[in-house]
Amino acid sequence: MHLYHLSLQPPTAINASIVGNFSGGRRQEILVSHGTRLRLLRLDADSGELSTVLEQDTFGSVRSMAAFRLTGGTKDYAILGSDAGRIVIIEYDEKNNAFNKLHQETFGKSGARRIVPGQYLAVDNKGRAVMISAMEKSKLVYILNRDAAAALTISSPLEAHKNHAIIHHITALDVGFENPLFAALEVDYTESDRDPTGEAFYAAEKMLTYYELDLGLNHVVRKWSEPVDPRANLLVPVPGGQSATTNAFDGPSGVLVCCEDHIMYRHMERPTHRVPIPRRNDPLRDPSRGLIITSSAMHKIKGGSFFFILQSEDGDLYKVTLEHEGEDVTELRISYFDTVPVASSLSILKTGYLFISSEFGNHHVYKFNNLDEREPVISSTDYPSNGMAQPSSPLPPSFFTPRPPLAQLTEQGVDRPDLKILLVNELSSLAPVIDSHVANLKESDGEAPQIFTISGRGARSSFRMLRHGIEAPELMSSELPGTPNAVWTAKLRDSDEFDAYIVLSFINGTLVLSIGQEIEEVTDSGFLSSTPTLAVQQIGYDGLVQVHPHGIRHVLGDRRVNEWRVPPGTTILAATTNKRQIVAALSSTELVYFELDLEGQLNEYQDRKPLGSRVMALSVGEVPEGRQRTPYLAVGCEDQTVRIISLDPDSTLEVISLQALTAIPQSILIAEMKDASLHKSSTTMFVNIGLSNGVLLRTILDPVQGTLTDTRSRFLGTRPVRLVRLSLSGTPAVLALSSKAWLNYTYQELLRFAPLITDYIEHAWSFSAAVCPDGIITINNNVLRIITTADLGQKLEQRSLPLTYTPRQLLAHPSEKLFYVVESEHRVLGKDAAEAKLGGPSKLQEFNDERPPEEFGYSKAEAGQWASCLRIIDPMEWSSLPPIHFTNNEAAFCATVVPFSERPDQLHLVVGLARDTRLAPRSCTTGLLRTYLIKDEGRVLEHLHETEIDDVPLALMPFRGRLLAGVGTALRIYDIGKKKLLRKCENKTFTSPVVKLRTQGSRIIVGTAQDSVFFVVYKAAENRLLVFADDTAPRWVTSMCMVDYETVAAGDKFGNVFLNRLPPSVTPSVDDDPTGSGIMHEKAILNGAPNKSQLMAHFHVGDIVTSIHRVSLVPGAREVLLFTGLHGTIGMLVPFVSKEDIDFMNALEQHLRTEGPGGMGAGGQSLVGRDQMAYRGYYVPVKAVVDGDLCERFARLPATRQSAIAGELDRTVGEVLKKLDNLRVTASGM
Repeated sequence: MHLYHLSLQPPTAINASIVGNFSGGRRQEILVSHGTRLRLLRLDADSGELSTVLEQDTFGSVRSMAAFRLTGGTKDYAILGSDAGRIVIIEYDEKNNAFNKLHQETFGKSGARRIVPGQYLAVDNKGRAVMISAMEKSKLVYILNRDAAAALTISSPLEAHKNHAIIHHITALDVGFENPLFAALEVDYTESDRDPTGEAFYAAEKMLTYYELDLGLNHVVRKWSEPVDPRANLLVPVPGGQSATTNAFDGPSGVLVCCEDHIMYRHMERPTHRVPIPRRNDPLRDPSRGLIITSSAMHKIKGGSFFFILQSEDGDLYKVTLEHEGEDVTELRISYFDTVPVASSLSILKTGYLFISSEFGNHHVYKFNNLDEREPVISSTDYPSNGMAQPSSPLPPSFFTPRPPLAQLTEQGVDRPDLKILLVNELSSLAPVIDSHVANLKESDGEAPQIFTISGRGARSSFRMLRHGIEAPELMSSELPGTPNAVWTAKLRDSDEFDAYIVLSFINGTLVLSIGQEIEEVTDSGFLSSTPTLAVQQIGYDGLVQVHPHGIRHVLGDRRVNEWRVPPGTTILAATTNKRQIVAALSSTELVYFELDLEGQLNEYQDRKPLGSRVMALSVGEVPEGRQRTPYLAVGCEDQTVRIISLDPDSTLEVISLQALTAIPQSILIAEMKDASLHKSSTTMFVNIGLSNGVLLRTILDPVQGTLTDTRSRFLGTRPVRLVRLSLSGTPAVLALSSKAWLNYTYQELLRFAPLITDYIEHAWSFSAAVCPDGIITINNNVLRIITTADLGQKLEQRSLPLTYTPRQLLAHPSEKLFYVVESEHRVLGKDAAEAKLGGPSKLQEFNDERPPEEFGYSKAEAGQWASCLRIIDPMEWSSLPPIHFTNNEAAFCATVVPFSERPDQLHLVVGLARDTRLAPRSCTTGLLRTYLIKDEGRVLEHLHETEIDDVPLALMPFRGRLLAGVGTALRIYDIGKKKLLRKCENKTFTSPVVKLRTQGSRIIVGTAQDSVFFVVYKAAENRLLVFADDTAPRWVTSMCMVDYETVAAGDKFGNVFLNRLPPSVTPSVDDDPTGSGIMHEKAILNGAPNKSQLMAHFHVGDIVTSIHRVSLVPGAREVLLFTGLHGTIGMLVPFVSKEDIDFMNALEQHLRTEGPGGMGAGGQSLVGRDQMAYRGYYVPVKAVVDGDLCERFARLPATRQSAIAGELDRTVGEVLKKLDNLRVTASGM
């Protein structure tokens, strides 16, 4: 078994983000890390729209990032800390739209190790040095400089290690042009290691230590060290240094030390200031729970002032300011600012925007609306000795009332002082994906399956439906007096920015509409309204052309009309136009060619070209810039051929090449589009051929010889394919209409092909107006609609439905189109407990109205408190039924639908709950299996009874008319009774909790929390559950599915996917043993089961796999293994069908492992210098899986390297690209 790994959607969670001028100039970009992928975002200063400039896999795990600029430089560089044991400096190359590695210095072993630096990065404010630190002991400092050629240089590392020290955070102080200074939060555990009583652990001090880099002596010294609050967790540098012109200080320098419940200003030889972190006035909050700061951002304002934005773990933003005189701080002030989702990092842009990299759910872009301080403002001068009178004692807590809900604020306008920031944009994120289900609930013809996920955390959780395609929102819709058979738009002049006319063709006439404040009929356009229209074109400087069955009308700018009539007895069947050329196909099988002369008149070429077969479709490309004509015409004939005909003056209307087809061509379109996989710097001329059988052919037209090469095909639907030329953001695109609408476009210089998520389209054309510059006008029956395309970078269209708590499991009804979602939230009071604490349901409703949980989150209660519910979702109506809330501190973890054999006509839903659950160590006062009778086609749940159990149930599954349950470390079978479930069988030999169950026949696959996968058989004759096979390696299973009767695919918590298979001799011996006595008396291997499963495939995907499904993503195609990851990853493993494909892809992967970005070979395609084979075999060597993400980097290689690799493989570059494209399209349709 060999598999091909492909990512359908890369991870969407952001673990780090930085702001800088990476492309040079005055534009600021945001560089974000998705863990294993870098993404460069550009934010429009006017609209707040985010656009993706570049995305690239790192083939390694990015742990930290920092931006810096050399003194006097014009662009920023990025430094990456990763699990590669290397420090890497990259720059963005705008010309080639790529990240280039400038330096890559090795300092340690690969992997995320405690003492290998990479976890923390800090860069000097002037770009002179960088410190990279591990979590323990190791700190290295590199000096950054320029050489004689003004190229960036990096020195050898200077050590700043401290043995037996745990490092909590580091930062670089702003000291102007003095020697670079770095600060670290460290704890020395030397005494703790030696003390057997454990008292030294509690007495250990946390130290704030300064490390100075002496640029003259080229070494690092420990300059200052003082104890700080033992709960300090974050350092924020304060601006400092002296202005070179005015000698005024930019700030006092030093650091803000963020501790639990407090913030302190610290600097050597300067007085300390301390203020408490304000808390919410919250009656439901645990009063003993502290509050910590998790992220920060600093912004300098013109004039020299600055402020900090700090965020707490509750999502509250605080504005912090410092008053200073020279280098002395006189006051530290803090006030509540606003509330946003909890962020992994905050980024403030100079254009007044705040980018929130959310820990969970969508990322947000806010615009600052008001920077005034919100009352109460807490100052260090309000306390004796600036809050340091008793440093070891906490300051009196301060409370604030959060801002009103956004809905209430926005109703009252943006001038309201409470509205500090405005949400202007969102960046979609699936993370964290908890569970998923794949099903095709759409009845339409040829519809691909949809992916349903539950994701998010707390009140910002959601149920989402993902479909392959681009969202096409409707801008307007209008009914027409008849049913058009074609539509066009046209400008009045070539220099016009927007379209002026909409032209509709009917069976017996033509309707012209003007585009303005309102769409109105035009009677003086010069077009013939009594006949249908075949083509419309703005031609020359200010002319318009209408092609109709009986001739061609050329409407000049002064409204004079020149008309050409067809010869008697013939009509025009088809026509194609551009701004200077017209070709018409007559019913006599002749071609008539017109070209615009220098005086703006249409001239017919003297000869007409007979083709001998009826013309079905024809196309000319757009006229290239600076040219008078396009040299080629493509003609599709009824004899199932396509001919390329020359329009060059020396060989006009001569046939250059011919290609046979498998069906009659319905439409043809020549389009010049950018595809960097074929040509890095120029466009490629494609001939798109839509066939009557629903197949689209795309072939390359040689611009010199006119030959057709590299033909690729794709089935679009059951209807004939019509092709339409579009323009999206100034780049050409092709719209293909069949039973679905498909869009072929260029994204990041590579061609993409995706369906439009919209209603059926019969006819379409491009539409450009002030309100919609990149629109599409469509016709369906007698309805005219204008649509636009959403984010072209998203391959999967998402639809979201909010949930109440963090989802735990997604369950599909076996026969109805319904889903059941199990939700539970830790450290949150349940609905009944919250009502009791506040004084009734009305008080709770009032509290939730004032502080909507989806905006402010839930109040944090004591550990062991749970809120939980069960929800029924109707995806067809896209609605949720009222949830069933669980009381008495019950938490639901799993559920399943069981058709009990004792009650064959009924379906039951069994929910696994536990009361007073504690997570570490896992315990509960009692577990519960609550049984509901499913009624009213799955929409009503009637409570039957509940069964008490002795541990937390984590996995439930129907099994041969009974219930199979994983209760703690026990596997049990239950049957239904009148008052409770009846335990029928049990196996208690597992040593870790049962978390996943899958069944087929009498075989059960058990996935455990720490001991991998077990194969269990149920022997009904003896009523026994017997383990007959297990794994040789312990694995922390997070997801699982059966590939076949003997093979299981699973994912573990370390980001690995593996396939285990039983030896061929095991299944017959187990299935033929009626009592299982042979299994019981067989000799155990390695203190486990008598048989061991064999590892067939293993691959590290870089994300915790939360679900795996064996599905077919394309109707009629082979099945694949689709998996989802916690960080929002969606990927698949495709089985190879031939030995030739395996050998070819293995050879290609081997070549690409040695090809490095920016010409650097070390680390191959990895931007962080991680060896790709070592990364994909992180814990176990990669086996029988080809990395498709790496293979698809072939399209990004320079043309010379592409040719060299293709030559080594005895293929052409086009054949390699076609093979990669076929592997993706045939398996996923994407």
